[in-house]
Amino acid sequence: MGIVLSFIVGVVFSVGLVISGMTNPKVVTGFLDVFGQWNAALVFVMAGAVITNLFLFNLIKKKNKPWFSHKFYLPTAKNIDKKLVVGSAIFGIGWGVLGVCPGPGIVNLVTGELWALIFVGSMILGMLIHKITFESK
Repeated sequence: MGIVLSFIVGVVFSVGLVISGMTNPKVVTGFLDVFGQWNAALVFVMAGAVITNLFLFNLIKKKNKPWFSHKFYLPTAKNIDKKLVVGSAIFGIGWGVLGVCPGPGIVNLVTGELWALIFVGSMILGMLIHKITFESK
């Protein structure tokens, strides 16, 4: 049941990305172009996500366990280290240059456009390099 629910949530998330325009790299790069033709659409998407999270996360935390799992999997690390800063910088630079982050990149695979295939392929390659480099030790 958990896999089915995960799939449904992924489809709903994908539809939300398409409706909000976040699968269009020009919307994202337009948001980052504060001195040109600034596009505020991303502000509203982010505000909607933050507000929704503020209410729902507090409700969810009051439960003993999730509906379809035996426990919650919440982050426990609180330290800011070099790997976090470098990884965040790489993510931010890539997001700013291309206008795509992983969620919309995966959704854009259905378009069959070369840039989407290269983006997701590069993302998978980066994850494999990280796994080989850092997790095999």
